[in-house]
Amino acid sequence: MAHAAQVQRMSRLMIKTLRDDPADAETASHKLLVRAGYVRRSSAGIWTWLPLGKKVLENVSRIVREEMDAIGGQEVLLPALLPKEPYEASGRWEEYGDLLFRLKDRKGADYLLGPTHEEIFTLTVKDQCTSYKDLPVILYQIQTKYRDEARPRSGVLRGREFQMKDSYSFDTTDEGLEQSYAQHRAAYQKIFQRLGLDYRIVSAVSGAMGGSASEEFLAPAAAGEDTFVYCPACEYAANTEAVTVKVEPADGSAHGPVEELDTPDTPTIETLAEHLGVPASATLKNLLVKVDGEIVAVGVPGNREVDLGKLGEHLAPATVELVTAEDFVGRPELVRGYVGPQGLAGKAFRYIADPRIAPGTSWITGANKEGKHAKNVVAGRDFEVDDRLDVVVVEPGDPCPECGTGLKIDRAIEIGHIFQLGRKYADAFDLDVLGQNGKPARVTMGSYGIGVSRAVAALAEQTHDEKGLCWPSEVAPADVHVVAAGKAKQTELALEVGEQLGAAGLRVLVDDRAGVSPGVKFTDAELLGVPTIVVAGRRAAEGVVEVKDRRTGEREELTVEEAVARLGA
Repeated sequence: MAHAAQVQRMSRLMIKTLRDDPADAETASHKLLVRAGYVRRSSAGIWTWLPLGKKVLENVSRIVREEMDAIGGQEVLLPALLPKEPYEASGRWEEYGDLLFRLKDRKGADYLLGPTHEEIFTLTVKDQCTSYKDLPVILYQIQTKYRDEARPRSGVLRGREFQMKDSYSFDTTDEGLEQSYAQHRAAYQKIFQRLGLDYRIVSAVSGAMGGSASEEFLAPAAAGEDTFVYCPACEYAANTEAVTVKVEPADGSAHGPVEELDTPDTPTIETLAEHLGVPASATLKNLLVKVDGEIVAVGVPGNREVDLGKLGEHLAPATVELVTAEDFVGRPELVRGYVGPQGLAGKAFRYIADPRIAPGTSWITGANKEGKHAKNVVAGRDFEVDDRLDVVVVEPGDPCPECGTGLKIDRAIEIGHIFQLGRKYADAFDLDVLGQNGKPARVTMGSYGIGVSRAVAALAEQTHDEKGLCWPSEVAPADVHVVAAGKAKQTELALEVGEQLGAAGLRVLVDDRAGVSPGVKFTDAELLGVPTIVVAGRRAAEGVVEVKDRRTGEREELTVEEAVARLGA
């Protein structure tokens, strides 16, 4: 779908550009979107989209709509103000914790501002679809979402109010869900390609969303808050919380019996390794945490750290927190700094071990006595593991689970996430339709999100240069930025060129502001980032303009007729 032709004169545009970066801005997108007059901060994590910013936001939304419609998606608009009861039924009223904006109406009834709409979409389909003949169906909306972020930052990258496209598929079979998931995956690839984003598709974990299969679409950027790994030798890529490791069992028969060691004043891995003259990788670190109040020990090699975020994702929706000194009171079997799994795993605590603690591997670990450690402690012989979960912090060079090559790590912005939810929400709300066999059939769901306002910031992060923003053509607020260099003849020519370009079907921004110096106009043209800049300057009297490519900086002098023909082609 083509953009509607339009000529916007800057003398009539509400825009105020800034020469200096906002004092609280750290990321390029935050600095430039504010300086260029695209957005203004309303309050912490809440932003006003000004005219040019709204155009970019709408262009992103338009591309999303077109590709969602192309796979048969039907657009709806659900309320942002939602009742408590559906979220209580799904368990997310509690799971979301402090992230939910909660409020009461004048009668004391509980409500929330929607962070995401699985529950309400499920109830909508339950109301509208009664037979397998009504399915499959894909519904979507572009809606304002709300999350009470503790530390909103980075401008519109992490706000408390944001624009999001969320869609949901409803099928009667798992095969149907897989097809709907594949349709969305392909549509997302088209969307991000059209937006001009550099992106990666990575394996992910579902977290509070629930479900099984899950992938993220990440835009690599230094300002990104997500960390992902990728393999330089194969196509493997994953969010660091979804990275897995494959470790084969070892032959533990060669190890001698457990031997207690005298290790005074060695409550840390560092002091223990130095005391014994062994590498930290030979030791077994046992981190004590509380999972919904129950003490759990997490075993990892001594040279690795436990990724608490990764652990939390594995154990969601349970709450995970570190133990405190008070948790050792009345628990003499737990000797702080000298805890080992032998004799205690499965008794004093549940024992979770990283896959690197494979059966048959031998370790030096705490002896459960003050100032004592033990060596030759063999997994599977001297202690049992309740659950093996990959919970260590991923490091560069860790082996790729697909081919074994050392992994690389990069930062990125999450711009999309797709889930095969399965029947979690259908079960919560008894979403059944009449099946082909005349019996009730439980519906299976997918959930698919795109951060629309976040995509604007991601584009700014990836495409800006030292002079300002540099929008891809599909999302830019205009196709051409015409600059009148100052004099009356130049302004007259700039307006004439603008009208001709508009008549040729282009969206045009004309800087006809009086009393603004040519230097400021040129600086603003670079800052605003429209793909093509046309300058009516020193050769205006000859009907000649300068055409500049904003991204490459290439310039060419053309007659007005040549410029209109070239740009309008």
